[in-house]
Amino acid sequence: MQENCVDEPILVARENFINGISRISHFWGYPKAMGAIYGAIYLSPTPLSLDDLVNQVGVTKGAVSTSVRTLERLNMVHKHLKIGDRKDYYTAETDFWKIIKGVLREREKSEFDIALKSITDSLGMLPGQDNDNDREISDFYRQRMERMRDFFNHLDGIVATLLALDDLRAEGIRTLFGKE
Repeated sequence: MQENCVDEPILVARENFINGISRISHFWGYPKAMGAIYGAIYLSPTPLSLDDLVNQVGVTKGAVSTSVRTLERLNMVHKHLKIGDRKDYYTAETDFWKIIKGVLREREKSEFDIALKSITDSLGMLPGQDNDNDREISDFYRQRMERMRDFFNHLDGIVATLLALDDLRAEGIRTLFGKE
């Protein structure tokens, strides 16, 4: 399918979709260009090269290369080789649960660890209970910070449990049927 042979309404829908994926990418803390690259690969019926992506998304080859490496690490795109061609080509992962798991695995530990360390450090900076100066505000801060720390601890546990349950499910399927 040649993009330049496609009717205008289809191209507008494609552009709108890619812009939406860019915004979602930005929401999750990734570059907008990375979302646009995934969107372009996702809507491509054939594997795309880095050069194809530069032309379609309009960012530098360096930015495309960096984003594609991140997308690979998140298991959102997969590299494909064409015999006789030195270029790498990419297709999109279409199993969204796999994508969410990849993002959670990538973001969960580092982000939660940073948040928890910050909260723990902040709690340690508060004056002790025996300090009468500003005791009321110190107690208020301590209570709020402890609630936030507890929330992140629970959320970390929930994410870890969800990932472990899915791993068990996949292992059970492989054990029973010899495949995923």
